[in-house]
Amino acid sequence: MEEYNPGDEVAFNADEVNISIKECVEGVIGGTDYNQNKVNQWTASIVEHSLTHLVKQGRPFKYIVNCAIMQKSGAGLHTANSCYWDTTTDGSCTARWENRTMYCVVSVFAVAVML
Repeated sequence: MEEYNPGDEVAFNADEVNISIKECVEGVIGGTDYNQNKVNQWTASIVEHSLTHLVKQGRPFKYIVNCAIMQKSGAGLHTANSCYWDTTTDGSCTARWENRTMYCVVSVFAVAVML
């Protein structure tokens, strides 16, 4: 991901964030099977890693990161998000990751901070 330089145009890049989030998820739970006893630890770690990575970019945003992990059992999983904000600067993305035993859905919301 590109590092932000003051004076650059402020706009949320959902494609870059999506790739970054999937890398964070893969780093935390890639190659593991679903384990109910570790889900709380995994979700906390995914959120922390994702947020740390976003903040390190130094871009003028406040971030909200949400993570859900669900065991694959044939049940449906539906999520929806809605925001009321300035679409020219603020943005969101939802990254979906899965392996043979679980789904992971991470949503990131970014609100520009104008100083």
